[in-house]
Amino acid sequence: MKILIMSRNAKLYSTRRLLEAARARGHDARVVDPLKCYMNITSSHPTVSYKQELLTGFDAVIPRIGASVTFYGTAVLRQFEMMGLFPLNESVAIGRSRDKLRSMQLLARAGLGLPVTGFAHSIDNTNDLIDMVGGAPCVIKLLEGTQGVGVVLAETQKAAESVIDAFRGLDANFLVQEFIKEAGGADIRCFVVGERVVAAMMRQAKEGEFRSNLHRGGTASLVKLTPEERSTAVRAARTMGLNVAGVDILRSRHGPLVLEVNSSPGLEGIETATGKDVAGMIIGFIEKNAKPNRTRTRGKG
Repeated sequence: MKILIMSRNAKLYSTRRLLEAARARGHDARVVDPLKCYMNITSSHPTVSYKQELLTGFDAVIPRIGASVTFYGTAVLRQFEMMGLFPLNESVAIGRSRDKLRSMQLLARAGLGLPVTGFAHSIDNTNDLIDMVGGAPCVIKLLEGTQGVGVVLAETQKAAESVIDAFRGLDANFLVQEFIKEAGGADIRCFVVGERVVAAMMRQAKEGEFRSNLHRGGTASLVKLTPEERSTAVRAARTMGLNVAGVDILRSRHGPLVLEVNSSPGLEGIETATGKDVAGMIIGFIEKNAKPNRTRTRGKG
C-alpha cells in the first residue's frame, strides 16, 4: 500500500513514528508538506503536485494538519479525497473539530456531557454570560487557541469582565465555560482509533497552573477508564466524524465531560505514558479500511 503523510515537518515525533510504523508493516510511505502542494482543480482529472511532481498512485492519506494551516491543509486534503484516496480523517471532520463553537454544538446535540458553555457577541451581555456558566471562577477560551494558548482562568467576577472586555477589544471570538473545580487541574486524553479507545493517559497540570497540556509543563500517567468514559470518548469522535481522535475529558460530579476533540492528536505523550504502539494501531486501521473512493463526503462540504 502507498501511504501519504501530510505534515509540515518530517522530523516531528508523530510524523516520524507514523512513517516508521507504515514502513515496518511493508508499506511505501512518504511525507509531504501540505503548504508546498498545489492543485489543478478540474472535474475531469483533479491532481495535486508537489515540487513539480504529480502525486499519483497513493491509496491512503494521513493528515497531520496544524491549526495554523487548517484552511490550506484541508483544501489539499479535499483534493486528495476527490482523487479517491482514503483519508484517515476526512477534511469535513477536521474542519468541524477545529471550530470550537461548532464542535461544542454538535457534541451537545448528540447528548454528550459538556462543561456549561456560553457564547455572546454584545458587550451588554457580559454579566449574564458569566452568571450563565455559574459565575466566577470561570474559564475563558479563544475559539482559535490550541495547546492551552488563549485559555484564561478568571477567578473573580471582575477578572472575568476584564478578560472578556480585552478579548472583545481585540475583536476575538471566545467561549466562557464553567470551571470544574473537582477535576483538580487534571484531564484525561483518550486516544480513539476506529470504534475503540486504544490508549489513555491522565494529564496533571503543574503546581500553580490549571491547564494540563503537556506543552505547558503538565505530566502524564496511566489511567484506568470507566466504561462510561470509554463510551463518551468513542461517541465524541464519532459525532465529529473522526476515525482517529484525541478526546479530552474531565471527571466531574456529573460524570465525564468532554473538553475538546482533537483531529491531529500527538503520539509522543500517549506512547510514552502507556508504552503502546499507537502509530502501529493507526496503520492497522488503514490496512483494514482503506479502499478507493471510500470517503463518506468525497470532499463535499
